[in-house]
Amino acid sequence: MTTTKDVKQFSRSPSHLLKRAAQYSNLIYMGEVGKSGLTHRQFTVLLAVDANDGKSQTELVKLTGIDRSTLADLVARLLAQGYLQRKRTKDDGRTNSIRITTVGKKMLKMAQPGADEVDKQLLSLIPSSDRKSFIDNLAVLAAEMDRIEEKEPAKPVRKIKTRKRA
Repeated sequence: MTTTKDVKQFSRSPSHLLKRAAQYSNLIYMGEVGKSGLTHRQFTVLLAVDANDGKSQTELVKLTGIDRSTLADLVARLLAQGYLQRKRTKDDGRTNSIRITTVGKKMLKMAQPGADEVDKQLLSLIPSSDRKSFIDNLAVLAAEMDRIEEKEPAKPVRKIKTRKRA
């Protein structure tokens, strides 16, 4: 059982360990998939659009957990690369539906084995008897974030005005 004393030790801090685990996951991802030119977030967006063709960017924010402004930037880049297409919806002229292109599907298909390998490598470090519990516990943390975002949608980032130095 982790105690408060343990948490004070940097090497036992859950938040620090999660950060280091995310860094390790990203390192593996870049080795396996990065050579395709897709960042992990771009891969996530392509995967989400492929599974939810025609959804709005707002719906993609909810599906991916990527904040609104970052997702808008990712979609713009994926549009420029020809992986996605955007079209105004018939129901609401202010809303865009996002679709994956044939080229986007090919890129996703090319990157998928590497992404699967990342998960395989990560899980290989966890004893097989603990893997289900590990995934379940990560899902608890993700679900809590989903709950918070549903209750309190992300607010737009406000730029802080800085004073000019004399």
